[in-house]
Amino acid sequence: MEKQLLREIIIEQKDIMESLNLGIQRDIFDIMKKYLTLPHVVVISGIRRTGKSTLLRQIMEKFYNNNVYYLNFEDERLLNFEVKDFNTLYEVFLELFGEKKIFFFDEIQNVKNREIFVRRMQDSGYKFFITGSNASLLSKELGTKLTGRYVMISLLPFSFREFLRFKGQNINSDILLVTKGRGLIKRFFNEYLEEGGMPEYLKYKDKTILKRTYEDILYRDISVRYEIKSVKKLRELSLYFMSNPGCVFSYNNLKNMLQLGSVNTVKSYITYLENSFLLFTINALSFSLKKQFITQKKTYCIDNGVMNAISFQFSKNKGKFLENMVFIELKRRYDKLYYYKTKNGKEVDFLIKEGRDKKNITLIQVADSLSNKVVWHREVDALLSGMEELKVTKSLILTNDEDETIKIKGKNIEVKSIYKWLI
Repeated sequence: MEKQLLREIIIEQKDIMESLNLGIQRDIFDIMKKYLTLPHVVVISGIRRTGKSTLLRQIMEKFYNNNVYYLNFEDERLLNFEVKDFNTLYEVFLELFGEKKIFFFDEIQNVKNREIFVRRMQDSGYKFFITGSNASLLSKELGTKLTGRYVMISLLPFSFREFLRFKGQNINSDILLVTKGRGLIKRFFNEYLEEGGMPEYLKYKDKTILKRTYEDILYRDISVRYEIKSVKKLRELSLYFMSNPGCVFSYNNLKNMLQLGSVNTVKSYITYLENSFLLFTINALSFSLKKQFITQKKTYCIDNGVMNAISFQFSKNKGKFLENMVFIELKRRYDKLYYYKTKNGKEVDFLIKEGRDKKNITLIQVADSLSNKVVWHREVDALLSGMEELKVTKSLILTNDEDETIKIKGKNIEVKSIYKWLI
């Protein structure tokens, strides 16, 4: 690439980056601090428009006083940037700013073989912070050239705590003890449940932002990158999942329902959607790895706001939105997440297994309300069956606004309001 063009892009992007509002401090910010002194490459991955650039801006400002090199490869003028151009880029950086030891690269997955340059410079003592919107492309190349020399952090949309911070609402231990505080938090919770946590959308409240993000993922990140000819089928599959969060599926059933040709095509499409962070799938827990991988899976969407903008009406599907919200928060808190199918065919929404100890298991159900006796028995009976089979004595039901402890058959089932659990 021509040096003059790179100069223009670098200066222009630097001005834009430094003019960005620092925004709220993300919960993950404190985790980032421990990686500053490590020589490892710090990789921040996540769906488009989830605040990765803003997080980079915060790190640049608060820890390095902007004394860094920065480039965003999402710029269309860098469409033909190749690995050989990194030398020219570095030369331009030196000419403009002198020698610095820290590189910040946004959306670097757009450049093939970028890990070669990163590895070479890392060996010479340079530090890298990079972001990307494709989990597979980032981990595959970096894993090959930088084995054991990078850390990967997933940035999800705003948590409820971050949402409250964005709204200017301070959180303290006493806020839920008074009626006014609970009412205020509940109002924000209802908004968060429907609107989700995508930062740019929450700032402008224009649903075209969410729709454009969705379209960019389907067409730019998936269809073009993987040369998919039947974009209509990809769209139908994605829309099915967006409209049915928490649904149990098998590859074969999806193949037949959407006439996708082969099970491998279905698997590939789902992998692409997962790698773009639009969707997540979880397995049913089985202590046999073989059974775990061949059983049906469940899928969830990255954000309630995206789901609401693309698929269906919130008012008719509040229970699904609650379950999807709980999944995203569990994804934020735990590395391993499953659902559970009991021997008598009952389903437990979520199962958290920490470590290798079979006793260290938490079962979780999600329900809008337990006031209906049919719903009460469905949720409680599933938990009792799962607790009995797994030898678990405690479990949890998360509801819209109920709190109690159910003591039954020598077991304790805690019922808790989701908004309290979230904060």
